[in-house]
Amino acid sequence: MRKFLLSFKYAGEGICSLFRHERNAQIHLVAAVCVITAGCLFDLCAWEWCAVVMCIGGVFMAEGFNTAVEKLCDKVSPQQDPLIKTAKDIAAGAVLLFVFSSIAVGLIVFLPYIFSLFSRL
Repeated sequence: MRKFLLSFKYAGEGICSLFRHERNAQIHLVAAVCVITAGCLFDLCAWEWCAVVMCIGGVFMAEGFNTAVEKLCDKVSPQQDPLIKTAKDIAAGAVLLFVFSSIAVGLIVFLPYIFSLFSRL
């Protein structure tokens, strides 16, 4: 049971490290707070919240994996290496793909609310 509980402690330390030291994760965190605030203001329905939460979690997860790959690559090969560069570029690209997908979901969810708001003005 102790090892099980420690695994949560270590995961929490990883999450804290991600948001404390990684600029892109901090940017994603600010964006997530803005999206959650907008979701509360527009009173999203359950399926919309599910989509938004999955996108936010996915972007954070992708950013975490990207950071882990970058840290590991830097440790294994501190000098320039074309394969390490490719691995880091692919990991960063994966984050960007998830961000683009999340933006698309955000537009699908929020644009009707925004259009409705402006049509009343």
